Amino acid sequence: MAMILSKNALVLWLTGLSGAGKTTLARHIARELESGGKAVERLDGDVLRGYFPSTGFTREARDEHILRVGFMASLLAKHGIIVVCSFISPYRQARRKVRQMCHNFIEVYVKASLAECERRDVKGLYTRARAGEVRNFTGLDDPYEEPENPELVIDTEKMTEQEAVQTIINYLKKHLDV
Repeated sequence: MAMILSKNALVLWLTGLSGAGKTTLARHIARELESGGKAVERLDGDVLRGYFPSTGFTREARDEHILRVGFMASLLAKHGIIVVCSFISPYRQARRKVRQMCHNFIEVYVKASLAECERRDVKGLYTRARAGEVRNFTGLDDPYEEPENPELVIDTEKMTEQEAVQTIINYLKKHLDV
């Protein structure tokens, strides 16, 4: 087993529908942790898709993509990095496999209704998916399997960004001495 260089190393996995607020929260959480002197890396679905261009959007391809990201996150965490991941990661089984790869894994379900996510659709993805331009879109023609037992549920329709970030940071401080 690889040596863990820091007892505070972990993988913080934010999952939820497109538009739920994962990327925004991840950015703020990473900044907060970095400002406290922590070594942090942020892995985001939109950014990493560019590094794995051959990975498609079928269930099998999405699972493969999430497992690649999970492996990368586990390696970073083994070297003392707090890894903040923001991925739709729609399937429970893939998230379970990633959890098994990681020494400290915290799953955060960033919850928002489909209607709210569509209202926030800054990238126009829901509009394009409803027009038939995007296929296998999570929440519309592909399922999102809500986490069964996440460490935290952050409802972005009921919490402000600041409240959500503080809730997650407080959890990390209480449970992991971050």
